[in-house]
Amino acid sequence: MLIGKNLSKSYLSKVALDNVSIEVAPGEICGLLGRNGAGKTTLFKILTGLIKADHGEVIIQSSRPKPIGAIIERPGLYNYLNAYDNLKIFAGIQDAKHDRDSIRGYLLKVGLPVDRKDPVRNFSLGMKQRLGIAIALLNNPSCLILDEPFSGLDPIGVASLIDLILNLASRQGIAILLSSHLMGELSKCCRSLYVMDEGRIVNSGATQYLINQHISSYSIVANNIESSKILSKYNTLVGVNEVKVTCNSSEITDLLNELLVEGIQVTACIPDLTLEQLIKGTS
Repeated sequence: MLIGKNLSKSYLSKVALDNVSIEVAPGEICGLLGRNGAGKTTLFKILTGLIKADHGEVIIQSSRPKPIGAIIERPGLYNYLNAYDNLKIFAGIQDAKHDRDSIRGYLLKVGLPVDRKDPVRNFSLGMKQRLGIAIALLNNPSCLILDEPFSGLDPIGVASLIDLILNLASRQGIAILLSSHLMGELSKCCRSLYVMDEGRIVNSGATQYLINQHISSYSIVANNIESSKILSKYNTLVGVNEVKVTCNSSEITDLLNELLVEGIQVTACIPDLTLEQLIKGTS
């Protein structure tokens, strides 16, 4: 269990955090959504003990050797070493097991090859993120914090990293807190969300609830969807095999059923929800 209670932090004339409270249960994936500069990284540094809050407290309920592991801003790797040697060095620093089988086990846990010998400077960004997570998982932490883990990844890399995060939460019971400024990434893996703006939590709740409360349009993908007569009842923006429809969450199910009756096979229905909508909403 990871808990931050009434955390505040100021730098000179700038308030970085203003009475922020957050809680993540074991096995839960919680998202922290906010613009760049909203205070996400400051909060993470306080939760991990890298800096002290002016007010408030951090509680980590853990019986494991390492209470919390984290990647903040970007993985700090030795780019001239291979993945195995990186892990071995960090395991020694953290007084974790660093025998051959243990190191290979951590590589396998995050889906990295165990026999790759070239330096990590040759790795893709996604592979570097996985190696950073492997380092954060040394000594089996109860909690894991990931700061903008999807930044710069292509869609395949994002999907692969989401699968890894889901497995870590469900199979190992780790409380995971991750941040992003993009709603789509967090909505795919987070059970709950906190929305930050200017150092404050301005919205929070179950992910699906927040989406349903604030959604105002959907992008529907289907072959020849532009020929639909049903859609004439709605305000739409038509593209090639895709239509953006203005409607809320209570209307979308009926619309999709009507399209099916009309013979249009929908292949994707994506809610269009911006960070600004969640920031302006009320918690």
